[in-house]
Amino acid sequence: MRKQALFGLLLCLPALAHDGPPFPIITDKVIGPCKVSLWTHPDIGTGTFWVIVDPLPGQSLLSDLKVSVAVEPVNHRIAERLFNAPRDESSSQLQYISLIPFDRQEFVRARVILESVRGHGDASATVEITPVAPKRWELYLFLAPFLLVGFLWFRALTTRRRKKPQVV
Repeated sequence: MRKQALFGLLLCLPALAHDGPPFPIITDKVIGPCKVSLWTHPDIGTGTFWVIVDPLPGQSLLSDLKVSVAVEPVNHRIAERLFNAPRDESSSQLQYISLIPFDRQEFVRARVILESVRGHGDASATVEITPVAPKRWELYLFLAPFLLVGFLWFRALTTRRRKKPQVV
């Protein structure tokens, strides 16, 4: 029985929805005079995008760098929207953050855009916008059928034991 359970767990496919820490969708891409990584936590409601910028070897940090993130649904149901990404001063690395509203679960093309006097450019990747974790009342609602079946099973076991005739 244990081997079957272990085998069943090994065959499970990973969930497609995202619930957890941010993850990269662009990694170490050279855009203009910088190396850029784009991390995201793409939730319905407010999706967060972090743009991490490193100067190329032999270059210095760019003081005039402007960073934006543009998003557009893959199915083109709405036009591309551009959002500024102000610098995140709380981070020890050169990082920009953009908060983007999303209204439904779908695939979007996220494009990071860099502009500076030393150069400009962009890079894009596709990411799925995911629903947020269920609320507490939803968890109770989903748990209710299992609790009911467990209660009925326990009740059937205790009733059967009481009705068993005793042999003397």
